[in-house]
Amino acid sequence: MFRRTFLASTAAFSLQAAPKLNVIIILADDLGTGDVACYSREAKVRTPHLDKLSRQGMRFTDAHSPSSVCTPTRYGLLTGRYSWRSRLKSGVLNGYSPNLIEDGRPTLPSLFQKNGYRTGGFGKWHLGLGTTDPTDYAKDLSPSPLTHGFDEYFGIPASLDMPPYLYFDGKRAVAQPTNKIADNGEVKRGPYYRGGPIAPGFLMEEVMPRITERAINFVQKPGPFFCYVPLPAPHTPWVPTKAFQGRSPAKLYGDFVEQVDDSIGRIVNAVDTSNTLVIVTSDNGAPWEKRDMEENGGQWANLMMRGQKSDAYEAGHRVPFIVRWPGKVKPATVSNAPICHTDLFATCCTAAGIPIPKDAAEDSFPIQPALAGKQGPTTVRPHLIHHSGSGLFAIREGRWKLIEGLGSGGFTAPAKITPQPGGPQGQLFDIIADPNEREDIYLKHPDQVARLTKLLNELRDQGRTRPA
Repeated sequence: MFRRTFLASTAAFSLQAAPKLNVIIILADDLGTGDVACYSREAKVRTPHLDKLSRQGMRFTDAHSPSSVCTPTRYGLLTGRYSWRSRLKSGVLNGYSPNLIEDGRPTLPSLFQKNGYRTGGFGKWHLGLGTTDPTDYAKDLSPSPLTHGFDEYFGIPASLDMPPYLYFDGKRAVAQPTNKIADNGEVKRGPYYRGGPIAPGFLMEEVMPRITERAINFVQKPGPFFCYVPLPAPHTPWVPTKAFQGRSPAKLYGDFVEQVDDSIGRIVNAVDTSNTLVIVTSDNGAPWEKRDMEENGGQWANLMMRGQKSDAYEAGHRVPFIVRWPGKVKPATVSNAPICHTDLFATCCTAAGIPIPKDAAEDSFPIQPALAGKQGPTTVRPHLIHHSGSGLFAIREGRWKLIEGLGSGGFTAPAKITPQPGGPQGQLFDIIADPNEREDIYLKHPDQVARLTKLLNELRDQGRTRPA
């Protein structure tokens, strides 16, 4: 009797003492799949830390951002919901935009926070801070990331090429943007940033190091944590610190990518490997055209995929995606299962044993079947919806990808083409046989066009893609 009681008490203690899983999500900004060496033998950049993570875990080859541009992807990742269901139907926010995440909507950090986790975010927010003009930064920011479940958040309001240029910590600006700078360079080119208000002493090349240090300090503290690190790089402006300048054959861009890799390595190396789920990915493809590749030493940032950032084509939204989860994910494995950033919500909650409310994560599917080694186009989800910068929709089901219109829908010209009588109204690709989207087979498969169009309309109308 005593022995049974003792064993039962020991088992109960062991269960109670089991440490909670730590979670780190690192989201690079405009990092193309071809910018990570383990994805491309021809890469002109060195990414030893990302390559090591890939050897320690799983590399996905068919991972997608829910949008081809910044803001909607961040919304989708944190809410598990496609951003086009929100008020943002196209484009991105800026540094003076109102908050995009709806009041009271469950987010990843809010659920982890409610379940006893420390929650921290460090980097580019780009989801609105309740502001409308520069003077608002003199007051408490409301809403702020703290409204949406973060215990602490240190970062910048939007992209590093968007004013106001300042840091905010929690719900307060660290310093007011009382100075001004002028526009610099050509849009999308390396040194480019928009002119506007800037805080005294704010230096763009210091942003990555400061964000990295704050993230490291957070993950080194005791207690289970959820850590979200939306890095502001290698998005323009390309401002590597002196230690990284001149290191890469891909010139200034490559230098900045190598600094991104170093920051990721430093953050990941600061945590207990055995009990931490690490996910590293990018918010969309790189904004690269042929001239960019030629100017930067032949670095094919988006591999040979068609298009670039903002497009409905694959280069706009197919991104690097690496998962390390010791004991759960077999090292040095590769998955071809299509997944989406909205899936991080269900994946992380499932991994941590956190229930998902019925009114949350409407477009999120757990990727655990793929992490367990299952392959195939419908391993995780039955379909994917893509969304371009201008709001052009596409739907992917298995091998078929239907784009609901003509043109790229983004930065690649022509962005929009008016359909001609008797001609195709959209674009259809066999994405398995033709991953680079060279042959439009819209007119050859009217049955697939009709079926996918009907499915896309249904999924938009019903308000969710994950079964209730």
